[in-house]
Amino acid sequence: MSLRALLRLADAHDAASRWLARGVMWLALATVLVQFAVVVLRYAFASSFVMMQESVIYLHATLFMLAIGYTYLVDQHVRVDVLYARWSARRRAAVDLAAILVAVLPFCALVVWASWGYAARSWAQNEGPMAYGGVPLVPALKSLIPLMAILLGLQAASIGVRCVAVLAGRAATHLPHAAHQGGA
Repeated sequence: MSLRALLRLADAHDAASRWLARGVMWLALATVLVQFAVVVLRYAFASSFVMMQESVIYLHATLFMLAIGYTYLVDQHVRVDVLYARWSARRRAAVDLAAILVAVLPFCALVVWASWGYAARSWAQNEGPMAYGGVPLVPALKSLIPLMAILLGLQAASIGVRCVAVLAGRAATHLPHAAHQGGA
């Protein structure tokens, strides 16, 4: 497959990551609203609902697990920029490509391998809520773990293709958001 075709696939994947992020960002608001309702019910009305309390966990987990690829795409993950910020685009691309190949993709593969059976057993056993009256979606929650690793791995592959394009002299930067932020 040509680099041009791989870059088109990377563009399509990046668009899908942005689309998913626009959807899951609303889970942050939902998490705050549900948590606020839990607090009001508990302290103002001396009442509580386990399903509401657990739903905060589900919303929070879903938000972060599904947004991880987008976070990587827009370069908002944790990074020590002491040296990185001063490097040329070519050197950053080489370092990022090495990190993707040596750390990110193996980590994603390990997480998928380690969590796939965990999630599959939960579905096979039709695992119930953590507490009586809780959210009956434990298998779906556990399935977020391998899904998160798959999303992160796909995004890493997309960024890796862009790194190769920079190293081949076919692109100025491997960070698709750099033109919008004025960054490198």
